[in-house]
Amino acid sequence: MIRALLMRVFARKAIQTLPDAFELATDAGVIAVALRRNPRARNYTLRVGGPARPPTLTIPPRGSLSGARRFLDRHSAWLERQVARVPPPTTIAAGAVIPIRGVPHLIAHDPLRRSTAVEAGHMRPVLFVAGEATHLRRRVIDLLKREAKRDLEAAALSHATALGVRPKQIRLRDQRTRWGSCSGEGHLSFSWRLIMAPPFVLNYLAAHEVAHLIEHNHSRRFWRLVERLCSDRHRARAWLRLEGATLHAVDAG
Repeated sequence: MIRALLMRVFARKAIQTLPDAFELATDAGVIAVALRRNPRARNYTLRVGGPARPPTLTIPPRGSLSGARRFLDRHSAWLERQVARVPPPTTIAAGAVIPIRGVPHLIAHDPLRRSTAVEAGHMRPVLFVAGEATHLRRRVIDLLKREAKRDLEAAALSHATALGVRPKQIRLRDQRTRWGSCSGEGHLSFSWRLIMAPPFVLNYLAAHEVAHLIEHNHSRRFWRLVERLCSDRHRARAWLRLEGATLHAVDAG
């Protein structure tokens, strides 16, 4: 009885003194791995963070720091490879290059302009940003969101018409773990960052979520609907696996 009580006390102390991170030494440098305890987790899990975000090791309720450390050490080679693939962050500033619909655009600040607009350049299209320099980042993000809303609404409504359905609402978010989602009530949500991907990728994501208005699963029937709407789905999925992280690399706060 006393032993069991002492074990519970020590367990509580372990939870309270959970460090912020483990450090993993590699040939490329030290990787800081954030730690978090999840009461619903069944196992230790390791997730690679995006640009400017550290990897995260999740510890289940009955897990221990020593167990978490052993788990991390076993997967250290995998983690090092994944971290090396994470693209460096791109700051939204004058002189930076960001993709719009898959095409690199140079950001240029022009305070004398009345509005922000894209024009042809010698090497690549130029996104001229009007107003004060302190508002440049916000103006660029606002433009990306406006363009994303226009393209995603057009694509989603076109696919919905083809299937004879209609979403209740189409919303934009800065989702980090999913590019899109469909609620049971028929609300569609998309990452506005899809405007930076090639149009066939955005079109696929719109088709994917619209298909969920009929099939709330990933069954064969669901994928047949997606294929009916978007013949490029395999190409789009491959692009997202290889290049999707570059969209999150564009700094948006």
